[in-house]
Amino acid sequence: MRFDVITLFPELFAPFLTSGINRRAFETGAVDLKLWQLRDFADGTYRRVDDRPFGGGPGMVMLAEPLEKCLQAIRQDRTTQSANKPQVPVVLFSPIGQTLNHAGVESWSKSDGAILICGRYEGLDQRFIDTHVDVQISLGDFVLSGGEIAAIALLDAIARLQPGVLNDEGSHQMDSFNPALDGLLDCGHYTRPETWHNDTVPPILMSGHHADIAKWRRQQSLALTQKHRPDLVVAAREMGKLSVKDEHFLATLNAAKDSGT
Repeated sequence: MRFDVITLFPELFAPFLTSGINRRAFETGAVDLKLWQLRDFADGTYRRVDDRPFGGGPGMVMLAEPLEKCLQAIRQDRTTQSANKPQVPVVLFSPIGQTLNHAGVESWSKSDGAILICGRYEGLDQRFIDTHVDVQISLGDFVLSGGEIAAIALLDAIARLQPGVLNDEGSHQMDSFNPALDGLLDCGHYTRPETWHNDTVPPILMSGHHADIAKWRRQQSLALTQKHRPDLVVAAREMGKLSVKDEHFLATLNAAKDSGT
């Protein structure tokens, strides 16, 4: 898959591409990433990519013309490289977009890629958005100074799902929000030493009884999710993902909470 990124700050991606375990996805070509400097497609001595908004107000708005020229260059480059590949969507990171979640990341990880636009200032000229943007994505109800961090977050999440990237092929299967956990949060994990600051690892984890350990982890996952993200428990229940044993354990938790124990 190939992702093209339109950005004013391609240098922000350098550490991401050369550090950490996910760099394998880019080194091996499992994820092909190409960065496009938007100013290369702007006119004039100063390569201007923004201007003041009509109607007044603070901030600047990114110009439609250089964005369109860059997009056309990307389309041409992709066609030259893979003439038979279908056209990929243009993605804008925006507060009005749908919030990115695990299901969305999984879908992107199996796609042919996308063209990612990293906005800056007050945003893009709305006419460019209306004409060219296919998908808008948000990381949450907050505003970043630019779309680069959002693009890196999406690419990082996609990269770790590619075969051969993680040391343990199945490790991401037990991530929080993963279907293997029925969309619940993962349980807490422990490692050596067995006792740290007088706090001991739960004995069940050292028992060697795999069935009992699996049961304990499931219950811990349910308890953590019920405490911190009860909406995920409701969603799992509505999808029929909770067993009779799960429901009994949750009822026990609720009874203990109501009794103050």
